Amino acid sequence: MATFARRERLLTLVMNDTMKKILRIAAVVVLGLSAIACSSVKKMAQEAENVIVECNPSPLEVVAGNIDAFVAVTYPAGYFHPKAILEVTPVLVYEGGEQAMAPFYYQGEKVKDNYKVVPSAGTTVSERVHFTYIPGMERSHLELRGVATLKASSVTLPTKKVADGANTTYMLVKRQGLVPLKDDGYQEIIKQTEEGQILYAINSSDVRSNELRSQSIRSFQAALDEIKANDRATVTGTEVVAYASPDGGAKLNANLSENRSKSAEKAWNTVTKGRETEAPEVRSIGQDWEGFQELVSRSNIPDKDLILRVLSMYSDPAVRESEIKNMSEIYKELKDGVLPELRRARFIANVEYKNFTAEELVALIDDNIDVLDETALLRAATLVDDTAKQISIYNKAIEKFDSDVARFNTGVVYLNEGKDAQAKAAFDKVKTNDADLKNARGVLALHDNDLATASRLFNESGTACAKANQGIIDILQGNYAKAAAELVDAPGCCHNTVLAYILTNQLDKAAATVSCQDPKVKYLQAIIAARKGNASEYRTFLAAANQNAELRERAAKDIEFAAFR
Repeated sequence: MATFARRERLLTLVMNDTMKKILRIAAVVVLGLSAIACSSVKKMAQEAENVIVECNPSPLEVVAGNIDAFVAVTYPAGYFHPKAILEVTPVLVYEGGEQAMAPFYYQGEKVKDNYKVVPSAGTTVSERVHFTYIPGMERSHLELRGVATLKASSVTLPTKKVADGANTTYMLVKRQGLVPLKDDGYQEIIKQTEEGQILYAINSSDVRSNELRSQSIRSFQAALDEIKANDRATVTGTEVVAYASPDGGAKLNANLSENRSKSAEKAWNTVTKGRETEAPEVRSIGQDWEGFQELVSRSNIPDKDLILRVLSMYSDPAVRESEIKNMSEIYKELKDGVLPELRRARFIANVEYKNFTAEELVALIDDNIDVLDETALLRAATLVDDTAKQISIYNKAIEKFDSDVARFNTGVVYLNEGKDAQAKAAFDKVKTNDADLKNARGVLALHDNDLATASRLFNESGTACAKANQGIIDILQGNYAKAAAELVDAPGCCHNTVLAYILTNQLDKAAATVSCQDPKVKYLQAIIAARKGNASEYRTFLAAANQNAELRERAAKDIEFAAFR
């Protein structure tokens, strides 16, 4: 038994010694493998400078609030270990922070996983990167951060800078929108006519003496006297126009009308005797079908619609006359009530009245506003600078004339003052939901950043201003080519049109489009010059733009000017 125990202890000692040797060997193997693995991925880190990275666009660009780019990474032959996995994280680093994307994963050709394979022979992989813009990213850069892993070992690769950014030029768009005042309809010169007429007996061109004393002629003479006494009124021309009623044949009536024009010209001299008038232009019309249609339209003749239908169906005077005479009952009423009024000569004075001047309107607002009609009130409101006074004048037009134009223009005044709530309340009171009102509501939606509603309203409106306002939305949504087309004939300031041309890189058109001068347009001109590499013009325009503190602060960070810093 003792011998057996000694053998057992000896065997145990031998086995323990053997196990220790095995474990030492295993540890050496593991450490060796680990060292090999670590060495392999370290080589990827050491040779990272041979990896080529390209970005499009570069510098980065903000479009519709997003930064999107394509990054192409070229791994050279022999770089990527066949058993390695590479994690690549795109990170946008900017003033005040950084924004990282979810990483991309790549694997060597001997890795049994589902990542993109990078063969030992090398390849180029392309990825789309996306970041949401936040203020501060104007001064930023995109970098790739990589971690290579082989078995249990990982090595951080040197950070690769990809591109600078980000260009925010589209954010220079003016979002105010165009909502012009409705036309006031005010006439500086009012053109009117004063008329009198004499009537003739059937088939006669003789002027009857009682016609020269008719109420029509007396009223005409009184009007001439009033014009002479009115220093705002001027007679610009006079006319004598003679007619014949459309019965009796075209040839007969042409001669009759001509003779009436001659007798009427002599009568003119009698009617205007003692009054300063120039010689009239004398005309003979012949058959007065136009006057006939007008008198029939205003009459109470039964079946007058039938007569008017005949006039529309036939253009030949003889056919017209024949068809109407066939309506025996109707023709009797025409013969007694309409045709005598067409055997006539008209005496006409064309008159121009000088309306209130701008200075007079401004004075009358305070001194005697009640003498102003609707159009005068609407014009007067545009002549004062004080917003409260403008609103007061528009309220007067609404109160006195129920002016829908004044309601609309009140909304425009508030809109231009940046008082959107008051503007909306004013527009809600406008009774006529026309194209101008739809455009105005579209601008309010634009200010609320409800671009879908704004776009719908601009399309429904269809005015030139609505089209230009749609161009603003196109810029905000990154549809630059469409914006350039929408804004090509935009009324008002050229700012957004110039910007659209810059965004589509039509720099010559952008420069040629400048027609207004303000710091923001000067800033756009500085961008044009910078893109063209014209340092002298760049400095001149930017100096003018820098009068605006906000633009001066922007310029210090704007990547458009990076080449000149």
